[in-house]
Amino acid sequence: MSDISAQQASEPRVPRTGSAAAAAARILVVEDEAALSLLLTYNLEAEGFAVERVERGDEAELRLAESPPDLVILDWMLPGVSGLEICRRMRAREATRTLPVIMLTARGDESERVRGLTIGADDYIVKPFSVPELMARVRALLRRSRPDRVAAILVAGDLALDRENWRVVRSARNVHLGPTEFRLLEYLMAKPGRVFSRAQLLDSVWGLSAEIDERTVDVHVGRLRKALSLAGERDPIRTIRGAGYSFDETFGKPD
Repeated sequence: MSDISAQQASEPRVPRTGSAAAAAARILVVEDEAALSLLLTYNLEAEGFAVERVERGDEAELRLAESPPDLVILDWMLPGVSGLEICRRMRAREATRTLPVIMLTARGDESERVRGLTIGADDYIVKPFSVPELMARVRALLRRSRPDRVAAILVAGDLALDRENWRVVRSARNVHLGPTEFRLLEYLMAKPGRVFSRAQLLDSVWGLSAEIDERTVDVHVGRLRKALSLAGERDPIRTIRGAGYSFDETFGKPD
C-alpha cells in the first residue's frame, strides 16, 4: 500500500461539516468457531455495525427468512446446513438474491474459491485472515450495496477522515499519514470515547498474524499525534494510563 500522501491532491478539501455517522448496517455472522465469532463481532461493533451471530446453518436460515440483514459473513463448513448451501438458497430467493455475502473458509484451493464465487458469494477470504483486510472488504461491499449505511467520511471538529480517498484533513490542511497511522486513526475515530488496549489495537489494526511488540502501538500513536497536532493544536488522542488509547469523544465539541 502506498503512503497516503501520494494519493492526496495538492489542495486540501474539507468535507462537509456535521456528523458523518450513518444508520448502523446490520451484519449477520454465521460462524461455529466461538472464538472467531466473538472476534468478528467485537471488531464489527467497534466499526459501528449492528451484529447478530449464529453458529448453525439452520439458525442462519431462520434469521434470513425473518429479517434479512445488510450483509452476511458466512463460514463454509457449518453444522445443520453448509454455508455453500445457504448461499445457493439465498441466491434463489427474491428477498436475499442481492444480499452481499462474504464467505469464510479454510479451503484455499483455487477450485474451491471458484466454486464459492460461482454459487453466489460476493467475496471469499481464507482462514487465517487479517482482520483489517476483512473490515475493509465489509465496508467496500456495503458502500456498493448500501451506501446509506456506511459513513465514507468521519468528522470530528476540524478533523475529517475520508475512507474512500485515503485522505485526512485538519483545519483546511492535508495531514500526511502512513497507511498504519491512517488505519489507526480510522479505527479510533469510528468509536469515539471507547478505550482500546494495545493488544486490541494490534489485533484490529495490524492483524492477528502480526508478530510485533505492543510497544509498537505507542510508536505509531506518537507519529499520529505529531502529524495531527501542529503549532499547539489540540491532541484528539487520549492516553488512559494502564488501559490504552481512545479518540477523545469531546473533541470538536463546545466546552
